[in-house]
Amino acid sequence: MTAAACGPVDGAVEVVDPGLPGERPARCVAVVGASEKVFAGHFPGFAIFPGVCVVEYVQRGALATMPEREPGGRWVLAAVESSRFLSPVYPGDELTSEYVWSRKDGGWRCRASAATGRGPAAQIRLRFENRDVPGAAGGAGERSGQDRGADAG
Repeated sequence: MTAAACGPVDGAVEVVDPGLPGERPARCVAVVGASEKVFAGHFPGFAIFPGVCVVEYVQRGALATMPEREPGGRWVLAAVESSRFLSPVYPGDELTSEYVWSRKDGGWRCRASAATGRGPAAQIRLRFENRDVPGAAGGAGERSGQDRGADAG
Protein backbone atom coordinates (compact mmCIF):
# COMPACT_ATOMS: atom_id res chain seq x y z
CA MET A 1 0.00 0.00 0.00
CA THR A 2 1.32 3.47 -0.84
CA ALA A 3 0.16 6.96 0.06
CA ALA A 4 0.78 10.03 -2.09
CA ALA A 5 -0.88 13.44 -2.35
CA CYS A 6 -0.24 16.95 -3.57
CA GLY A 7 2.37 18.74 -1.51
CA PRO A 8 5.98 19.78 -1.28
CA VAL A 9 7.34 16.29 -2.05
CA ASP A 10 7.14 14.13 -5.15
CA GLY A 11 7.60 10.63 -3.77
CA ALA A 12 5.23 8.15 -2.17
CA VAL A 13 5.23 6.48 1.23
CA GLU A 14 5.05 2.69 1.41
CA VAL A 15 3.48 1.00 4.44
CA VAL A 16 5.86 -1.77 5.52
CA ASP A 17 3.91 -2.78 8.64
CA PRO A 18 0.46 -1.38 9.55
CA GLY A 19 1.30 -1.98 13.21
CA LEU A 20 -0.99 -2.94 16.04
CA PRO A 21 -1.84 -0.17 18.56
CA GLY A 22 -0.51 -1.02 22.00
CA GLU A 23 1.62 -3.88 20.67
CA ARG A 24 3.88 -2.71 17.84
CA PRO A 25 4.33 0.57 15.96
CA ALA A 26 3.35 1.00 12.34
CA ARG A 27 6.27 1.42 9.91
CA CYS A 28 6.65 3.16 6.56
CA VAL A 29 9.47 3.89 4.15
CA ALA A 30 9.98 6.56 1.52
CA VAL A 31 12.95 7.09 -0.75
CA VAL A 32 13.99 10.73 -0.98
CA GLY A 33 14.68 10.98 -4.70
CA ALA A 34 17.46 13.20 -5.99
CA SER A 35 14.89 14.64 -8.40
CA GLU A 36 12.72 16.13 -5.60
CA LYS A 37 11.84 19.65 -6.75
CA VAL A 38 12.81 21.19 -3.38
CA PHE A 39 16.48 20.36 -3.92
CA ALA A 40 16.77 23.04 -6.64
CA GLY A 41 16.70 25.76 -3.99
CA HIS A 42 17.62 23.92 -0.80
CA PHE A 43 20.63 24.26 -1.23
CA PRO A 44 22.31 24.40 -4.64
CA GLY A 45 25.61 22.54 -4.45
CA PHE A 46 24.75 20.99 -1.06
CA ALA A 47 21.27 19.49 -1.17
CA ILE A 48 19.48 18.99 2.18
CA PHE A 49 15.88 17.82 2.41
CA PRO A 50 13.90 20.54 4.24
CA GLY A 51 12.30 19.68 7.59
CA VAL A 52 8.84 20.57 6.29
CA CYS A 53 9.28 17.86 3.65
CA VAL A 54 10.23 15.30 6.32
CA VAL A 55 7.03 16.29 8.17
CA GLU A 56 5.05 15.83 4.94
CA TYR A 57 6.36 12.28 4.43
CA VAL A 58 5.65 11.47 8.09
CA GLN A 59 2.13 12.92 7.80
CA ARG A 60 1.43 10.82 4.68
CA GLY A 61 2.61 7.69 6.47
CA ALA A 62 0.45 8.58 9.47
CA LEU A 63 -2.65 8.89 7.30
CA ALA A 64 -1.85 5.55 5.68
CA THR A 65 -1.44 3.74 9.03
CA MET A 66 -4.15 5.43 11.12
CA PRO A 67 -5.93 2.67 13.06
CA GLU A 68 -9.69 2.18 13.29
CA ARG A 69 -11.00 4.81 10.90
CA GLU A 70 -14.73 5.28 11.17
CA PRO A 71 -16.61 4.71 7.88
CA GLY A 72 -17.30 8.00 6.12
CA GLY A 73 -14.86 9.95 8.28
CA ARG A 74 -12.63 12.65 6.85
CA TRP A 75 -9.51 12.74 8.97
CA VAL A 76 -7.34 15.82 8.65
CA LEU A 77 -4.12 16.96 10.22
CA ALA A 78 -5.23 19.34 12.97
CA ALA A 79 -1.79 20.12 14.42
CA VAL A 80 1.88 19.40 14.32
CA GLU A 81 2.19 19.38 18.09
CA SER A 82 5.98 19.18 18.07
CA SER A 83 8.87 18.52 15.73
CA ARG A 84 12.52 17.97 16.50
CA PHE A 85 15.03 17.52 13.72
CA LEU A 86 18.02 15.44 14.75
CA SER A 87 20.11 15.03 11.60
CA PRO A 88 19.94 16.01 7.93
CA VAL A 89 18.24 14.00 5.20
CA TYR A 90 20.00 13.94 1.82
CA PRO A 91 19.05 12.98 -1.74
CA GLY A 92 18.89 9.20 -2.12
CA ASP A 93 18.23 8.53 1.58
CA GLU A 94 15.62 5.98 2.55
CA LEU A 95 13.49 7.60 5.23
CA THR A 96 12.00 5.01 7.59
CA SER A 97 9.27 6.17 9.95
CA GLU A 98 7.57 4.52 12.91
CA TYR A 99 4.20 5.52 14.36
CA VAL A 100 2.78 5.01 17.84
CA TRP A 101 -0.93 5.86 17.95
CA SER A 102 -3.20 6.93 20.80
CA ARG A 103 -6.84 7.99 20.93
CA LYS A 104 -7.66 11.22 22.79
CA ASP A 105 -10.65 13.58 22.84
CA GLY A 106 -12.28 11.85 19.86
CA GLY A 107 -9.18 12.28 17.69
CA TRP A 108 -5.95 10.44 17.02
CA ARG A 109 -2.50 11.43 18.20
CA CYS A 110 0.63 10.02 16.68
CA ARG A 111 4.20 9.98 17.98
CA ALA A 112 6.42 9.44 14.97
CA SER A 113 10.13 8.96 14.54
CA ALA A 114 11.96 9.17 11.23
CA ALA A 115 15.42 7.80 10.50
CA THR A 116 17.89 7.31 7.67
CA GLY A 117 20.68 4.74 7.42
CA ARG A 118 22.84 7.17 9.43
CA GLY A 119 20.44 7.19 12.41
CA PRO A 120 17.55 9.26 13.82
CA ALA A 121 16.47 12.20 11.65
CA ALA A 122 13.33 13.57 13.36
CA GLN A 123 10.77 13.13 16.13
CA ILE A 124 7.31 14.48 15.33
CA ARG A 125 3.97 14.50 17.15
CA LEU A 126 0.82 14.91 15.07
CA ARG A 127 -2.86 15.33 15.97
CA PHE A 128 -5.67 14.32 13.61
CA GLU A 129 -9.37 15.19 13.82
CA ASN A 130 -12.39 13.79 12.04
CA ARG A 131 -14.01 16.80 10.37
CA ASP A 132 -17.18 14.85 9.55
CA VAL A 133 -18.03 14.41 13.23
CA PRO A 134 -21.16 16.46 14.12
CA GLY A 135 -20.11 19.67 15.84
CA ALA A 136 -16.50 19.52 14.64
CA ALA A 137 -15.40 22.95 13.53
CA GLY A 138 -13.22 23.69 10.52
CA GLY A 139 -10.18 25.87 10.93
CA ALA A 140 -6.53 25.18 11.63
CA GLY A 141 -5.37 22.20 9.66
CA GLU A 142 -8.32 22.29 7.24
CA ARG A 143 -7.07 21.72 3.71
CA SER A 144 -8.84 22.50 0.49
CA GLY A 145 -10.61 19.76 -1.43
CA GLN A 146 -7.97 20.10 -4.15
CA ASP A 147 -5.03 19.05 -1.99
CA ARG A 148 -6.83 16.76 0.47
CA GLY A 149 -5.59 13.62 -1.35
CA ALA A 150 -4.75 10.92 1.21
CA ASP A 151 -6.87 12.60 3.93
CA ALA A 152 -10.05 10.87 2.80
CA GLY A 153 -10.70 7.95 5.06
